[in-house]
Amino acid sequence: MNITFYGHACFGIEIAGKHIVVDPFITGNPKAAHLVLEDVQADYILLTHAHQDHVLDVEALAERTGATIVSNYEIAMYYTAKGLKGHPVNHGGSFSTDRFTAKYVNAVHTSSFADGTYGGEPGGFVVTAGETSVYIAGDTALTMDMKLIPMTTTLTAAILPIGDNFTMGVDDAIIASNFVECTRVIGCHYDTFPPIEIDSAKAVTAFSAAGKELMLPAIGETLSIG
Repeated sequence: MNITFYGHACFGIEIAGKHIVVDPFITGNPKAAHLVLEDVQADYILLTHAHQDHVLDVEALAERTGATIVSNYEIAMYYTAKGLKGHPVNHGGSFSTDRFTAKYVNAVHTSSFADGTYGGEPGGFVVTAGETSVYIAGDTALTMDMKLIPMTTTLTAAILPIGDNFTMGVDDAIIASNFVECTRVIGCHYDTFPPIEIDSAKAVTAFSAAGKELMLPAIGETLSIG
């Protein structure tokens, strides 16, 4: 499984030739100005919630690629009403293909589109391909529900927000990594805007002191997981 960081909370996941894009927000992110949306491949688009910094490029990406949008019922229906392909899931349910399974899990946050449309309840995903599983927390506070994940899944890595203000900060993300029983963490949702700027070196040190590895890939960088 190859994971490419596209900035903010947007990731590309390549599994055996199939491409997943999580929360596409590229064209509105000045820190990702060197990326070209038209170069991004997508067979599936996973959306954790409806906020603009997670869905800005959904329509352009889905129209070009024909990707299937996977999210909660309200978000999936919002896009299918626009003529795009969507598959609704809800918390505890899974979307499965011959390459991977994506289980929709709980998150504590809010969810609405920029036009004011209700975006359903937010969530995260546990993406599993063979022996490799990655938890994509989405925008969330620390929640005890995270303890449910290792009851059924041994995680290879966890993608956790660390920017504070709108989501967990570093200290809570370390606790979250304990809850999901995962020592390899990929940080996201930090530094994009002033309210979520952090001291990256201090964050890496804090995770290391807790016996964890915090990976902060450069925008456009690809990591091989599993």
